[in-house]
Amino acid sequence: MSPPGESAPDVFFERRFGVDARGLGSVLSAALERHADHADLFFEYTTDDSVVLEEGIVKSGDRHLTQGVGVRVQAEARQGYAHTDEISLESLRVAAGTARAISERPGAAGAVTVRSPTRPAHDLYPVDRPPTEVPAADKVALLEAIDAHARRLDPRVRQVMASLVCQHRTVMVAGSDGTLAGDVRPLVRLNVQVIAADPTGRRREVGYQGMGGRYALDRLFAPEAWQPLVAEAVRVAVLNLEATACPAGTMDVVLGPGWPGVLLHEAVGHGLEGDFNRKGTSAFSDRIGQRVAASGVTVIDDGTLAERRGSLNVDDEGTPTQRTVLIEDGILRGYLQDRLNARLMHTAPTGNGRRESYAHLPLPRMTNTFMLAGSDDPSDIVRSVTRGLFAVSFSGGQVDITSGKFVFSANEAYRIEDGRIGAPVKGATLIGNGPDVLLRVSRIGSDLALDRGVGTCGKDGQSVPVGVGLPTLRVDGLTVGGTEG
Repeated sequence: MSPPGESAPDVFFERRFGVDARGLGSVLSAALERHADHADLFFEYTTDDSVVLEEGIVKSGDRHLTQGVGVRVQAEARQGYAHTDEISLESLRVAAGTARAISERPGAAGAVTVRSPTRPAHDLYPVDRPPTEVPAADKVALLEAIDAHARRLDPRVRQVMASLVCQHRTVMVAGSDGTLAGDVRPLVRLNVQVIAADPTGRRREVGYQGMGGRYALDRLFAPEAWQPLVAEAVRVAVLNLEATACPAGTMDVVLGPGWPGVLLHEAVGHGLEGDFNRKGTSAFSDRIGQRVAASGVTVIDDGTLAERRGSLNVDDEGTPTQRTVLIEDGILRGYLQDRLNARLMHTAPTGNGRRESYAHLPLPRMTNTFMLAGSDDPSDIVRSVTRGLFAVSFSGGQVDITSGKFVFSANEAYRIEDGRIGAPVKGATLIGNGPDVLLRVSRIGSDLALDRGVGTCGKDGQSVPVGVGLPTLRVDGLTVGGTEG
């Protein structure tokens, strides 16, 4: 896309990176001097800044720039990659030669012509002022207001930590197939962590909340945006002061809407990425058209949701993002594909080629991944459980892609006793197998919610922003680890 007011995207990106379509074509032709299937260039110019407030004072502030270009050459399944932080035609030709030497195979290729970009498929995050251009004093004032508000809400609040992280990223992709696509990506995130203590001071508990997305930073300055977030962090910290040990055993589990979708992301989503399935290392490999989940379970990855943290106008290979149905009514329908794995699996890319920066190869990655709502009333789902666990939020987990086995830790959970939500518990862990869990889903709520915009996904040493979502969900016979026998 082009920024507001720019009538010619190619002109804007040429100015930003100092290269034109003719120069790009010459570099790509050099990359394909010996036969290869594809070559591309990924340009990046990113500004990041952050401010952290702790104990009522600014503990740190950071601002840095990232600039560079990565050159990739593909020959069958082999990829050569080189990158440089100097953007000039000479440095690009050197990087192209290095990438070509890694991946080349005998043959010859013709000259490459890079065409002008067409109108963008999406304009998901139009922002007039980059969040990194908002004065640091305004950001500090917001964090100070958060600190004061949290302490006013409850006398048990002993410590408040708040941070504001902003990014403004400009990228351009040029490919040997003629692709020329660019994107300007804002990203903001507000984090609030509260520590509460009982009257003796011996027991302390933490409450955390965050929010963010691809929108103007001004939105976070409105009290109606950040005050409910702070109140929720305080509520969780104080609630956990009363939490008792979680019982262990096999029981029915109800997952709350929104952030618990991180379990779906980790336990199922990664197993649906194209590279794992092409290599046969996923629990979902060679299962297209087969039942992998209970009836009613439909899982979507959608990179086209406006202003969402995981959304992109185009992915990091220049492919427009899309809404991809992965599982439909329990049947596996497809995988998430970048260009390499799509070509090798004889299918189309889905706009899921993503990379952390110009120094990294793109990989098939999720954008916003969620389960569609069902028809059950969430209250009825809880009432249907005689003895179980209601998990509202998770703090983290581990997953084995090949087997699908996972372990997740809940940071807000409650007992369910005779169909009613009971006392809060701490130390709850959910243990299971991703494909098996989907088959154990027995009730799907009508209350689909997406997370507040805090997800970050790691894979092969790379981190990218993502979104998750879930309706209230009942899973039967899940193993729960706890500290009470």
